[in-house]
Amino acid sequence: MSDISPAPAQPAEPATGPHVVYYNSACPVCDAGVCAMRARIAEGDVEWVDVHRNPERLAPLGLDLEDVRERLHLVDPSGHLQVGAPALLTTWSLQSRWSWLLKPLNWPGLRTLTSWAYIAFARELYRWNRRQGHW
Repeated sequence: MSDISPAPAQPAEPATGPHVVYYNSACPVCDAGVCAMRARIAEGDVEWVDVHRNPERLAPLGLDLEDVRERLHLVDPSGHLQVGAPALLTTWSLQSRWSWLLKPLNWPGLRTLTSWAYIAFARELYRWNRRQGHW
């Protein structure tokens, strides 16, 4: 699955419901990031699913636990799955504080660099977590 994806097409009907973010609380870096975002995003805008405590929530989506441990996953209200940098940018977009940063990060060249940087960082963080036994 590629982390570099175009912006999702607009649905024919307005979507309802929250974004669903799948994250791993066993990773101290991921948990701290999600805690910070949770404090800045309205409660009804996101459903936060901790895959460390609720791995059964992945089965209906066909997601692999190790994939979600390595990269942030998000399902938007239209049902589109986003993985990695797109998921992180969408989650950040729900925080008005970060909206100024998102526009340039979505420019074609920077979007690609952002995705590559995310992939590299996530891979190393995943390896570090495994070495530390954060499972």
